[in-house]
Amino acid sequence: MSTALYRHNHIAYEAACSMMRRSGKAAVIHPTGTGKSFIAFRLCEDHLSETICWLSPSEYIFHTQQENWRRAGGSDCANIHFLTYAKLMLMEKTELMQIRPDYIVLDEFHRCGARMWGQGVEHLLSLFPKVPLLGLSATNVRYLDNQRDMADELFDGCIASQMTLGEAIVRGILNPPKYVRSIFSYRKDLEQYETRIRTARSKAVRAEAEKELEALRRALEQAEGMEQIFYKHLSDRAGKYLVFCADYNHMKEMIAKVPEWFAKIDAAPHVYSVYSEDPGTSKEFADFKSDRSDHLKLLFCIDMLNEGIHVADVSGVILLRPTVSPIIYKQQIGRALSAGEKQNAVIFDVVQNIENLCSIGAVEEEMRVAVEAYRRKGREVEIINCRFRVIDEVSNCVQLFQKLEGTLSASWDLMYAAAERYYQQTGGLEISKRYVTPEGLSLGQWLDTQRRVYTKKVSGILTETQVQRLNAIGMRWQDAREAAWEKYYAKAEAYYHRHGDLLVPAREECDGVALGRWIAQLRTAKKGNCGLSLTPEREAALNQIGMVWDVMDYFWEQNYASAKQYYEEKGHLDVPIDYTNSAGIHLGAWILKNRSLRAELTKERIEKLNAIGMSWEPKRDAIWESTYRAACTYFTEYGHLNVPAAYVTKEGCLLGKWIRRQREAYYNHSLSEEHRRKLEKLGMDWQLPAQSKWEQTCDQADEYFQAHGNLQVPSGFQTQSGFHLGAWIARQRKRKAQLADWQIQRLNKIGMVWK
Repeated sequence: MSTALYRHNHIAYEAACSMMRRSGKAAVIHPTGTGKSFIAFRLCEDHLSETICWLSPSEYIFHTQQENWRRAGGSDCANIHFLTYAKLMLMEKTELMQIRPDYIVLDEFHRCGARMWGQGVEHLLSLFPKVPLLGLSATNVRYLDNQRDMADELFDGCIASQMTLGEAIVRGILNPPKYVRSIFSYRKDLEQYETRIRTARSKAVRAEAEKELEALRRALEQAEGMEQIFYKHLSDRAGKYLVFCADYNHMKEMIAKVPEWFAKIDAAPHVYSVYSEDPGTSKEFADFKSDRSDHLKLLFCIDMLNEGIHVADVSGVILLRPTVSPIIYKQQIGRALSAGEKQNAVIFDVVQNIENLCSIGAVEEEMRVAVEAYRRKGREVEIINCRFRVIDEVSNCVQLFQKLEGTLSASWDLMYAAAERYYQQTGGLEISKRYVTPEGLSLGQWLDTQRRVYTKKVSGILTETQVQRLNAIGMRWQDAREAAWEKYYAKAEAYYHRHGDLLVPAREECDGVALGRWIAQLRTAKKGNCGLSLTPEREAALNQIGMVWDVMDYFWEQNYASAKQYYEEKGHLDVPIDYTNSAGIHLGAWILKNRSLRAELTKERIEKLNAIGMSWEPKRDAIWESTYRAACTYFTEYGHLNVPAAYVTKEGCLLGKWIRRQREAYYNHSLSEEHRRKLEKLGMDWQLPAQSKWEQTCDQADEYFQAHGNLQVPSGFQTQSGFHLGAWIARQRKRKAQLADWQIQRLNKIGMVWK
């Protein structure tokens, strides 16, 4: 007997089955928390004798959905063949053909727009073109990927059921939350307004603005602090709350606020934090879910519980946000709301500056549209909630802020006239936010305010006529950071299409844009060590154009793929040290390097090499002969074997170090008679030469490369011994023409950038 579904999911399920019978595919687009995964589990339950191939972004998401299904009375479905999108893209045709699915489920199908994941999905669907396809997602549009509609691309627009977050609240599917809005940091904002007032040219404007600024300051200081706001509105004193932060550093800063903000509620709250991409691997996350104590429970996380994951019995969420995209914002709210939950969750929207004091207008607008639609269709009986409770702890501050902004911005027509004059003089409106006209008008701030009103980031009125007038003088409606992102991303996309990858040299420029530096900054931002904004949408967009987040890992995997191919062709991994494959990869040198670095390799890499026949004990005679051939080539070219210690052949053979080891073996009486005679035939000088000062310095540069992954040494950089390595690198660039070939090769080996 099939498990009962909520009414809205039952309707969606019937519509999806009907659409799959007619068209072979169907998409269900429902917001977070409405239990849309139950639709797919019902499909599995109704077809137990058939195989369901279920695709998901992660195993954790799927296992959590299974737990929720079982909790609702569902049974384990043994007919599910589960795969992650990441695993799918690595599977060969023979492996996929063994699945022989009767249905395919694409969970979070908007993620299939990612380049590599998408290729795997396309391959699967091409092998089974007639198998019915069911897709589930909270959003079908990839906003930072040219607004791609994945419902169109994957399902030909066959949407069986679609519902917004606002509609789900109106219909009572999700309980309306108690929404509390506040602010906890505004000192810098007040200082900025003081500066703007001082620079205002009009004496009357300065006087009025000073009076309004003082009123705003008093209102902010009299507003209740966060500890009092939490005490008033956090009714479930032993509840579980998700606390969303911007990045790792922000999370650490916010955790430090816990004693100050929550002491009146619980002197010893249980604080957990999760910041890995897979929360299922986190002990802290598991402890948070199982915590049944009488203490307040706070889980701090970094925008990573937004998609496909539901935490049972959550009492609310706390959004500690500088800014956030509408998609992530709604997903974070949805984490506190769940179909069938009895309690009304509390949502604390706590912003960090005055300019972000905006309401949740997008959700309220979705509710308004849904209410009007249901009334128009005569379905008023289905309207359960027309609105939800919004507690604005700073409404007076918002009004005072808008009044002050209006005074500093003067009248709209006056400011527009100033913008028009600037446009006529310069041909554009690309000006700094701090720009003030010669007449003392804050034109830069005014234009920024128009953008924020237009994009509904702040409340305000901007008529269609005003929008058209601004368009006529070249108004750019995106903020500067968004425009900069799109400019750099466009250059990155062009680079990818031209080169087939995004391995941009650090100093690479494209049409005057420092693309290499931007890519490097993004890698740093991924680790949480940079102020550059890297949202999940942007990260996904970069992944689609081949972004490599860890260059060293990427090259290791690339070399490993070549080693695996060699093993499959030859049946062994006894690669000559001077062997280079058709792709130009110095495979022999790479194998030798991994042997010597075995103690530093991860367990996973050792296992992968073992799987393709890696021999960790080198076959010394074969290696000696291979390197001896390189010595013969050197002797033929130079007429001697006085090889610099740092010399490396074009094939990657460390010939200089090898020659040095032969000399050491000669003096240690460990060199065989045969090897001695062969080397003396080439005129070997057995005397051990001292390492040159240049080579000693290059060793320090090598250490810098090993630590940083590049040789972009700042000009003032000094080593721990006090050596000015940055200046030395600059000198090598200037005197490149005087350097020997082996010196240039040595520097190239460690990432030297000559321009």
